[in-house]
Order: sequence, then C-alpha cells, then structure tokens
Amino acid sequence: MATDLLEALARANVAGSLVLLLVILVRRPARRLFGPEAAYLLWAAPVGAALLSLAPWPFGTPWPGAEQMTLRPLVEQASDLRIVVALWLAGAAAGLALAWRAQAGFERDAREGRAGPAVSGFLVPRVVMPASDPYSEEERRLIRAHEREHVARGDPKANALAAALQVVFWFNPLIHFGVRRMRVDQELACDAAVLKRFPKSRRVYAEALLKTELARAPLPFGCHWGSIHPLEVRLAALKGGERRDLAGLWTAVAFTLCASTLTWAAKPALPDPPPRGPPADTRPSMSVLLLDIERPAVGR
Repeated sequence: MATDLLEALARANVAGSLVLLLVILVRRPARRLFGPEAAYLLWAAPVGAALLSLAPWPFGTPWPGAEQMTLRPLVEQASDLRIVVALWLAGAAAGLALAWRAQAGFERDAREGRAGPAVSGFLVPRVVMPASDPYSEEERRLIRAHEREHVARGDPKANALAAALQVVFWFNPLIHFGVRRMRVDQELACDAAVLKRFPKSRRVYAEALLKTELARAPLPFGCHWGSIHPLEVRLAALKGGERRDLAGLWTAVAFTLCASTLTWAAKPALPDPPPRGPPADTRPSMSVLLLDIERPAVGR
C-alpha cells in the first residue's frame, strides 16, 4: 500500500514538474503573442499531466522502452517506506495548517472591515470590500467588476486546487514557484477581461491599483485585488494592444492536450491479461451407476 502511494506521488510529481517547467518558460512569450488570458490557460497543462500520469496508458507501448519508464524500483529502494510516508504526511499537515491559518486571518480581518478588496471562499465565493477605502465611486465599480470576473471565471476554485497541490507536493519548490507565477497570470487575465468591458477606464483602473496596499500573503481560498506580485507588471499590461485571442485560446488548448498526452503515454501500458484456459463445460452432467446383480440359478 505504501509503495503504491509513493510511486503514484512520485510519478505525478515528475510529470507535473516537467510540464510546469515548460509553462514557466513559455508563459511570457505566450502573453506577448496572444495576451494574458491565453497565458493563464497554459497552467491547466501541469495539472492535466499530473492527473493523467496516475492512469495507465491503455493503447499499447507508444515507443520502444516506454515500458521501462517506471519509478517503482526507485521507491522500493527506500530504507523504510513507513518513515517516508510519515514524513510526507507531516509536511502535508503542516502545509494545510499554514493555509488554514492564512485563510482564517483574512476572514478575521474581513469581519472587522479591514480586509479586501478580494474574493473569499471557493464553494460559495463572496466579494469582500473594506469598511473604509481611498477609492472613488468609479474605482469601486471597476474593482467590484474585477472581483466578480474572478468568480465568473472560476478562479477561486483554481486557487483552491493550487493550494491543495502545494499541500500534497510540499517538498517540491517548483510547485510553490509555479503557483505564484500562475496567480500573476490570473490577475493579468482578469484585468484584461475587465478592460474589454470598460475600454475607456484604463486610467481609472491604474489609479485604483496604485491606491491599493499589497497583500501580506496570498489568499489560499480566494483572489486578492492587491496580490503580492510586481505592480508594474499589471500597470504595463493595462496599455492594451492588438491581441489574437482566438489563436491564443486554441494554442493553449493544443499545448495542454499535447503535454498531458505525452506524459500520459510515458507511463507503462496495462499488462496483458493472463491467458485463459479452455472454457469450462457448463452442460448438465449425468452420473451412471452400474450394478452387477447375480441371477438365481434356474433348475434344469
């Protein structure tokens, strides 16, 4: 049981990390070519690769040697699997506690009117605004539109999934680095979507960003207007420009499908089922008992 768990965890970690590294490398060129929304969609590829790596490739051996690409021998060489599992569980529990603490701290500040603008929660997300803020009425309208755009796009659920992956793969620094970059692309994509609806409000939007104090920590189960990434990146993206949105959408979809399928195919195929014997005879059988009866002697 422990061997199967660690092998699945190691395979998902390797597959997701390879595709994650590729996304980190191509996200900026994709943003320049196709816009921030297409760059944000690329982050579905590592998740798809990690999940598909847990399922066996059902179509035979895709290339020579793929059947030998297994991590089980490496896992079995561990000195004591129970200690490894215990360490992983301890790290995951600590990561979950930290995420819960950050979320609870935000909720406490929200009840006191000192949190926001943000979206909190992922099952039933809600827009949180501070009790007193430096924004004008038009700026508040744009901020609320931004937060509602997060809810409509399902970004709080995406952030909750990212937080869960950070808990599961707490030992992988690339996961934590990638999640921070994903949140940057998420905010840029949301900014672009709002400014499509309000194209004449770029200056007011930028002024609202400049008035916002950056968040002290990311919100695990939600989206924060003043997220902790360089503000100049968001301000520079507000300049707009010609974007090939449809081409970017299809490029992101193709990238996700190709990357996920390639990592899926790297898993050994399902073993051939054992040969079956001849089918059993299910016809009703009949037993015959022969009795040797001695005949009495007949007088002559």
